[in-house]
Amino acid sequence: MYQEIFEGLGLSPNEARIYEAMAERGESSISDIAVAAQVHRRNAYDVIQRLINKGLCFQIFSTTENRYNAVDPDKLLELVGEKQKRLEAVLPELKKKFRTRLAPEEAYIYRGYAGQKNIWQDILRVGENVLNIGAKAQWFDPKLEASRAAFFKEANRKSVKFFLLFDYEIKVQLPRFPKEYPAKLEYRFLPKEYSTNSVVNIFGDYVVTYAGISVGKMSENTVFFILHSQDLAESYRRWFGYMWDKSLPVGRDI
Repeated sequence: MYQEIFEGLGLSPNEARIYEAMAERGESSISDIAVAAQVHRRNAYDVIQRLINKGLCFQIFSTTENRYNAVDPDKLLELVGEKQKRLEAVLPELKKKFRTRLAPEEAYIYRGYAGQKNIWQDILRVGENVLNIGAKAQWFDPKLEASRAAFFKEANRKSVKFFLLFDYEIKVQLPRFPKEYPAKLEYRFLPKEYSTNSVVNIFGDYVVTYAGISVGKMSENTVFFILHSQDLAESYRRWFGYMWDKSLPVGRDI
């Protein structure tokens, strides 16, 4: 029953079966372990030697037949910690390579709730203010609650500010929402006749267009079109500035 979990920790299928057999049976001979684990005896010896090297079992020497036993299962937690340490050791260099390979201009698509989480990660990585045209509070979909709280906590730590041009419907359907926004916010409202079912986010060199959302809601069918271009992002920022200047400054909460 633990096979999948053990394999997720880096054990081979035979290693997982033999470790589980030893953990259940206690001190046993190779023959008994092989039968219990349903592994051929010729393979069982090599597998046990690998488990010994990983610190997951130990050998009990005897003048007749050596026996073997599993170490305390807490050792499995150490395997998880070791994997994390190895990953943390290479992450700085990997991130450096990732940033280097980013094309000066590129376009790609995200989808659904996982896509929104990716965009939040991009915002935090860039660490610059966010401009939003046609804001609909779609980030506050209940299915995003845990990830959203973590995002805003980090955004506030990085002093990221949000400048939102809300659709008119926010004023009607969620009148208290702007005042309760969990981050540094300046906002205005677009005229009623300019409401849409789309949103545009601008931050750093990124422009993100949302399609398929409504007030306070999105879905797994929501599509995010991401443009990574310094020139385009700067153009969108200028257009945003024009719309901001033409909108009434009806609220401020910073």
